[in-house]
Amino acid sequence: MTDIEFDILDELYFLQSYDYLLKTLKLNDNLLKRLLLDLIEKGWVKCYGSPTEEEPLESPDFEKDYWNYHYLATKAGLLAHNSNF
Repeated sequence: MTDIEFDILDELYFLQSYDYLLKTLKLNDNLLKRLLLDLIEKGWVKCYGSPTEEEPLESPDFEKDYWNYHYLATKAGLLAHNSNF
């Protein structure tokens, strides 16, 4: 796990918007987008259509709507994050 992946997962113990992550982590848009997609592909992060949805999106149109989603670390992501200390 890279330091940036660690920092992203650190923010995703609770559901967070893309905008929140962008502002808090101070990353450029393209880098954050790529890193989130990598974390999703690893199974460490899930994305949600809104902050009130209880189920993650099954097949999000990430390229089109990544900025509009909310993100949350998965159990696997939290375990990876915690074992990285």
